[in-house]
Amino acid sequence: MDAAPGPTLGPMAVQMAPSILSADFARLADEAAAVTGAADWLHVDVMDNHFVPNLTLGLPVVESLLKHAGLPIDCHLMIEEPDRWAPAYAEAGARNVTIHAEAASSPVRTLRMIRSAGSRAGLALNPATPVEPYADLLPEIDMMLLMTVEPGFGGQPFLDLVLPKLRRARDLVTRHGGEVWLQVDGGVSEKTIERCAEAGADVFVAGSAVYHADDPAAAVQSLRAQAEQATARAPWPS
Repeated sequence: MDAAPGPTLGPMAVQMAPSILSADFARLADEAAAVTGAADWLHVDVMDNHFVPNLTLGLPVVESLLKHAGLPIDCHLMIEEPDRWAPAYAEAGARNVTIHAEAASSPVRTLRMIRSAGSRAGLALNPATPVEPYADLLPEIDMMLLMTVEPGFGGQPFLDLVLPKLRRARDLVTRHGGEVWLQVDGGVSEKTIERCAEAGADVFVAGSAVYHADDPAAAVQSLRAQAEQATARAPWPS
């Protein structure tokens, strides 16, 4: 089965991407199904125990998920040598493939290869990585991901220090004028999602807040409602 197409939403529509990092790895197809119909994406964290101190899953598992998931796959590659590995995820059918600025040796070439394989291309920045040096790469990307925890493990507390950077990223995207989505990943919950939306995020990765809930789909819907309310009162959409 081919992967579902990516959402064709405007640049300011709230999108939810539950992270299977917090799901039951023995039941991934069921866990994906639990949020289908409520979420826009299924966020898959690929970790290699080198770029980050954790080992999760890789291309074979993503390929298996693509056969069964009813949502488009959003692959977040927290790995060394993304220039070598990222195009394969796009070629497999992931609808978005995000690489880390800190790990890429040839980001422009790699981002263009991801796009040429038919995927959206994302660029991720760790909490301490400034956004301004990457402003010139905005034409090469479809999404910028700002980590709101140090990458590597789920369930970490949200880092408020990223919010000013998120506002600056929103300003850069607005001045750029293209439809670049701003994603936040890490510690996103009912306590933090409104701050993220008000600061400029429009794509939200939530792991524990979704998969540790009794009803994952209802959790996604509740988080979406909070984000939409915060976006409506935020200054940046105008």
